[in-house]
This record gives sequence, structure tokens and C-alpha cells, in this order.
Amino acid sequence: MSDATIDAATFAELQESAGADFVKELVQTFLEEAPAMLSELREALAAGQADVFRRAAHSLKSNSLTFGALALAALAREQELGGLDAARKPDALDALAAEYARVARALEALCRG
Repeated sequence: MSDATIDAATFAELQESAGADFVKELVQTFLEEAPAMLSELREALAAGQADVFRRAAHSLKSNSLTFGALALAALAREQELGGLDAARKPDALDALAAEYARVARALEALCRG
């Protein structure tokens, strides 16, 4: 696991405070919901729905911070603050999706190990 993917201290603190089994449930929920958030971002961009876009980016940012996915949270924050203009930059949402894929693999590995 790369330090840039999941902050080990944040993840360990979450496990200590919430319990490893509950964290596994939280991770599973995140892995189920995040792809829908990514789709919602793309759909909101296409429809020009700035409020929907910002809410989805905010949710993705907040959820990412819970697990220590700092790079994913930072990318989502850029989208949240920049809104539709930020999302129109070439590859902005693709970069977000690629980082989510890295995070998903790292979280799955942490839950197995």
C-alpha cells in the first residue's frame, strides 16, 4: 500500500475507535456507493447541475477522508470547490476515477490483511 493511497495512521485510528469488523462494513459500503457518486458527478456535469455536482463531490471527499484516502479527498475537494468549471478540465473526472480505483484496491487489501 502506498502512503499516498491510504494514510496508515488515519486507517489504524478508525479501526481502533470503531473496531475492525465495523470498519470492514464501512469500507464495503464505501466501495458500493463511491462508483455511484462518480457516475452522479458525470451525469451532473453533462446536465449542468452545479448543486448536484457539488454535493456528490462533497460526499466523496468526506467519505474518502474517513479512511485516510487523502489524495482522493483532495481531488474530490478540487471538484467540490471548482464546480462544473473544474470538472470541464481535461481528464479531471478521469483522474478522480483512477484514484478511486487505487483507493478501492488498497482498502480491499487492508480489509483482507
